[in-house]
Amino acid sequence: MRSPLGQPLPHESAWLHVSGEARFVDDLPEPPDLLHAAVLLSPHAHARILARDASAALDLPEVVAVAFAADVPGVNDVGPIRADEPILAAEEVACVGQVVAAIYAETREAARAGLARIRVAYAPLPAVLTIEEAVSRGSFLGDPHVIARGDADRAVSGAPVRLEGCLDTPAQEHFYLETHAALAVPGEGGTLDVASSTQHPSDVQAFVARMLGWGRNRVVVTSPRMGGAFGGKETQAAQWACIAALGVHLTGRPVKLRLDRDTDMAATGHRHPFHTRWAAGVDPEGRILGFQADVWADAGFATDLSPSILARALFHLDNAYFLPEVRIRGRLVRTHRVSNTAFRGFGAPQGMIVIEHVMERIAAAVGRDPLEVRRINLYGPAPRHTAPYGQEVAGFRIPRMLDEVTARADLDARRARVAAFNEGSAWIKRGIACTPVKFGVSFTTAHLNQAGAYVVAYGDGTVQLNHGGTEMGQGLYTKMLQVCAHDLGVPIGAIRAMPTATDKVPNTSPTAASAGADLNGQAVRVACRALVERLLPVAADVIGVEPSVLEMASGRRGEWPSTPEGEPAWAWTPDGRAVSFPRVCAEAVTRRVPLAATGHYATPGIWYDLAAGRGQPFHYFAHGVGVSEVELNGLTGESRVLRLDILHDVGETLSPDVDRGQIEGGWVQGLGWLTCEEVVLAPDGGRLTRGPGTYKIPAVGDVPLDLRIQLLENAREDGVIHGSKAVGEPPLCLAIGTWIALCHAASAFGPPGTSLTVALPATPEALLEAVERARALRGPSPAE
Repeated sequence: MRSPLGQPLPHESAWLHVSGEARFVDDLPEPPDLLHAAVLLSPHAHARILARDASAALDLPEVVAVAFAADVPGVNDVGPIRADEPILAAEEVACVGQVVAAIYAETREAARAGLARIRVAYAPLPAVLTIEEAVSRGSFLGDPHVIARGDADRAVSGAPVRLEGCLDTPAQEHFYLETHAALAVPGEGGTLDVASSTQHPSDVQAFVARMLGWGRNRVVVTSPRMGGAFGGKETQAAQWACIAALGVHLTGRPVKLRLDRDTDMAATGHRHPFHTRWAAGVDPEGRILGFQADVWADAGFATDLSPSILARALFHLDNAYFLPEVRIRGRLVRTHRVSNTAFRGFGAPQGMIVIEHVMERIAAAVGRDPLEVRRINLYGPAPRHTAPYGQEVAGFRIPRMLDEVTARADLDARRARVAAFNEGSAWIKRGIACTPVKFGVSFTTAHLNQAGAYVVAYGDGTVQLNHGGTEMGQGLYTKMLQVCAHDLGVPIGAIRAMPTATDKVPNTSPTAASAGADLNGQAVRVACRALVERLLPVAADVIGVEPSVLEMASGRRGEWPSTPEGEPAWAWTPDGRAVSFPRVCAEAVTRRVPLAATGHYATPGIWYDLAAGRGQPFHYFAHGVGVSEVELNGLTGESRVLRLDILHDVGETLSPDVDRGQIEGGWVQGLGWLTCEEVVLAPDGGRLTRGPGTYKIPAVGDVPLDLRIQLLENAREDGVIHGSKAVGEPPLCLAIGTWIALCHAASAFGPPGTSLTVALPATPEALLEAVERARALRGPSPAE
């Protein structure tokens, strides 16, 4: 046999998923005397709470308790950065969908019936519902974030060609298959066990303990697995776990809270809507000389992670392009909408799409091919090789990748075919675009760049693997099994991945920022190597040689030999004597050698000075290039992607099938954000899109039939786990090229040289509006 590292293995839970045996929070065995919780949501965007009355609800025989803010024994807040997000609303409500009360009943049906009997009196207050309103009224959260280099004002105003514009990017609903869920079970001696659908068990542990007024050691939080998360369960799972735990406090009985889809969509945050105004000065070739951008992000009513999301957006406004003189200013606005939160990409897509839009505008202004304009603005060698915030853009692979993907995609010939098709087609037009992605990888909050692991071996040679990362379907557990098997030198079938739990690995960071494999993989590697070093003398004694003579399966990418008994060899000598891992473990037990080891990893060199707008917020950059070809019906506004070519830089892949799945899924989710997923608000601030009947996520028919995914070869990255790179978030940004291709298709309905921007999301309605604008520029045609 050989090391599984880098091999195309199936997802570790695939057979459990397809058989229905996989247990999510709501599938866990229900303890005796379980109560079911439900929540009452505010109907007002902004109002003062005048009175509360739960007596009619408590008259129902199956309703056991109702909780308001005054019933919280400890701290009534789950704000991860600022204490501005109450678990249960106290004096005021600040959005439609804010939780005002929780009810605990014998059944879910009884809980829902009881909700209808809770009476809350409100005095409505003025509400701010849009970014424009917030800016005009000075409704901000925190100070501006400014990143600057050189004299951007002079560079823009003095340039031969000056351009300006604005771009609005929309909200997006996470729409994970599994909605938020938590199960809280009282333990002996005033302790609590919580199963939570969360990306951040340590965060849930901290907030539950603080809400109860306890030390964290009395609370154990487990994340068994999630049915999707996409950032929506990084911080916002804590509130629902706290509400379940509060029910335990009030009743002494276990409590489960699972949100239905309607409640989940009404009460939880989305991708932040952004409004960006920009100005660029360029030379006649289209090379950027100066660039300015003012960015406003809608945080909703509370801070959540919005400062970090805004920061990542600003860090990615350059994407793959060098901006010599630049000033970027970002500001968070506070509106009376749900508190927006992390979403795959974490602000980077909202920043990256702006500069890609700018590249299109530049190309139209100077009369050059958009891809050539992109090429001349790419990062180059030092001293051009620094980002606006001062970090060196090391290992920049986009020029090489552009060459490879344009050749593989036959881009020049296909563009000619698209032009010929459009010339002969009146009501169906096509577009094709090629765009790059440069994505910084690391948490930009330095202390989050750490991870822990706990690896346990038993006397029979089987292993339990614990680490701080959570599994949400993305394949992290699969990769960690491969890393553990490789670095411990044992067959992957001998290792069991354990559910993530705070009593096994404490003080963990969230599984987010595309850094789950980077951080946890390094921690697993450290723990495995500690075990190997401890067991090496045991193996040597069993064989009867000095440790220095032994060759090891641990860390060996090639074939592993077998023992004379036919078992995989763990250690062997050049003359063929070998010992298996089970034999070594059994001997270790008799010698009282411990068979458990911990590992910890902290990413080096991460820092950022917010006041100066300078630093090194990323450990490295991941890259991707995509070519999208689309078709647009000018009569209906319907569009489809005909072909998609992606070349993605994942370094030296840990698990190629997992990586390909992430690339495909990321692009599809980006396509949804940019084309069909439209969050619609009512005039009172409530959500009109609160389920699959009104909110369209991409379906199988939206995936191009011709889908070509390639992993960049010879791409090993130094200083990361086995040369691999992050893959979770960067591919989502490749969907920006699909939107640009749709802009090209809509522009093709106008006269030659037309370059229009389609409003986001590019729904059929938005595309039809763009088509009509393009046709108006051309005027009526007798042929039509």
